[in-house]
Amino acid sequence: MQSLMKTRRDFIRTAALGATVATSLPEPLRGGEAKPGTTAPSPPVPRRAGADAEARVTARHRNLFNGDTCVYFYNPEKWQPEGGPFSAKAIHRYVDELADNGIDTFVINANASRAWYPSRVIPSILDGYRRGDREFFRGHAICAHATEPAAVEKFLDDMVVFMNRYQDLLDAGTDWLAETAKACRRRKISPWVSVRMNDMHGHLNFPGSFFNVPLFGQKEMRLQRSAYSPTMWLPGYREGLNYERAEVRALMMAQIKEVVEDYDFEGLELDWWRNALCCEPHATPATVAMMSDWLREIRALTERRARRTGRPYRFGFRMPGRLEPLLNIGLDIATLCREGTLDFIAPSHFWRTSWDMPHDELRRQVGDRVAIYGVIEAGANRLPARAPAQDLTREIRFTSASRELLRANAAGKLGLGADGIEWYNFFCTDQARIPGVISDYGALRDIHRLEGLRGQSKHYTFSDSGGLFVQIPFEGIPQLPVVLERGWHRAFRLPMCAEPVDRGLELVIQVVLKAEDVFAWLFVSINGGWPRPEHTRNDRLLFACGSFTHHATTHVGYDFSFPVAQVREGWNEIVVENGGEHTITVVALELAIRPIADRT
Repeated sequence: MQSLMKTRRDFIRTAALGATVATSLPEPLRGGEAKPGTTAPSPPVPRRAGADAEARVTARHRNLFNGDTCVYFYNPEKWQPEGGPFSAKAIHRYVDELADNGIDTFVINANASRAWYPSRVIPSILDGYRRGDREFFRGHAICAHATEPAAVEKFLDDMVVFMNRYQDLLDAGTDWLAETAKACRRRKISPWVSVRMNDMHGHLNFPGSFFNVPLFGQKEMRLQRSAYSPTMWLPGYREGLNYERAEVRALMMAQIKEVVEDYDFEGLELDWWRNALCCEPHATPATVAMMSDWLREIRALTERRARRTGRPYRFGFRMPGRLEPLLNIGLDIATLCREGTLDFIAPSHFWRTSWDMPHDELRRQVGDRVAIYGVIEAGANRLPARAPAQDLTREIRFTSASRELLRANAAGKLGLGADGIEWYNFFCTDQARIPGVISDYGALRDIHRLEGLRGQSKHYTFSDSGGLFVQIPFEGIPQLPVVLERGWHRAFRLPMCAEPVDRGLELVIQVVLKAEDVFAWLFVSINGGWPRPEHTRNDRLLFACGSFTHHATTHVGYDFSFPVAQVREGWNEIVVENGGEHTITVVALELAIRPIADRT
């Protein structure tokens, strides 16, 4: 089958779909304007003793896989190779793949803005669609950045093919969300559900994208002050639904109640990274209290479900790792964790994975009664890589195509005390359809076991600045790139895991500079050791990422070797010093744990 979308970015631009929608809510979801601080508190939530709650969560849930609403539908040739109308077989095959590779918890996403399953309480993504109706999608062409006539027509054709897979299931009477839970039960994987709290795929046409719930068409229901900078990436992307409005809270509560009460899940994740939008900035104490009470009502809902089923129902957030900006928009994460409202949090970056998420500091902030998962995202960072065989250069390496990148990312998080791993956008590598680059599902197995990672090859790198998909002020503040003038030095901190010294391993630190940079001396040290000048110039990546083996022609790496015994558990400090006369730019730092014989 020919690819409909060549890259993840293509899908983001084309799967955000569009058609005109109604501008009124169903009668049960109507309500007056929010009155901060007046929400009646929910019934008391049963409290658990200290770290024992964390132990019970992580006893069964340590290797979590988050799949979005399209996870089965991106690659039908892989999950239903026999062709024909799309069917539940693809869902079961995908869950089989996860189970065969050690996933213990499947966190399936139920919505973007609208529900993508056949909801009975909120608008669903295909409400009003008839098979082959190209006009149903036209309103979202602009959101897909399709503006030229030929591009718009192609967008409409592609969307008909893609969304007809969902229609196939509807025609067969299959609710894919319920089928996901059924497949998980069959393979003894714990089924959880994830609800996106402010998805913005349709932000370029609020009233016309059928991605959007009708409330998006009402300006008074949207945030007005979240985009505070004219240079911000896609300012309209910050104009999400305002949770200070009772109508917004009622809409989201209706969906949350439906997926908790009517489906066979045993965990609920509220995804506050899709997107990090809640209330207007500078939320007052009354607004924060109102949001906390609303979230406690959700916790009470999950507790009631747990009592009915006789098994625990976990509740937590996927979210940015900076708690102060979240408090500014009404989300008091520390209090919710310390009081036991939340069972878990999964701090992350938006799309490129975090390499220096301070899980240890987060633990100090949220206390020990909540589990903290390390999240591995799809992109490594924005350091471009080159695949010479395809004459192809891409800005972002897909982490799921490299076991070395995955091991290192997990090791750094676990080394700082993360209780397990959650995979996010792992399947994007399959979706990109780049020759030689494919998601390595075998890498999922045992990634949450730190002791098993020691002694294996790893490829660490750093989060960096710039590019798309960076959402300030919620992202962690990156350390790279930096400019070093003559005689300047700079320290960089990165979490790693300690390695055995008897396996013939070495540490290689690669300093990536601009190709035109020149220097007489370049010095590197780690963890207070004496600076080393000896290096090898290298235009290759420390490890291949699928078919990507080299740096872009605009960059060059310089490799410095160290004994692996110098790597510490937890935070490590790498210092780079410019000993030359000319200014240089440290674009990236890449670190390899590898056998000494692998030197090139």
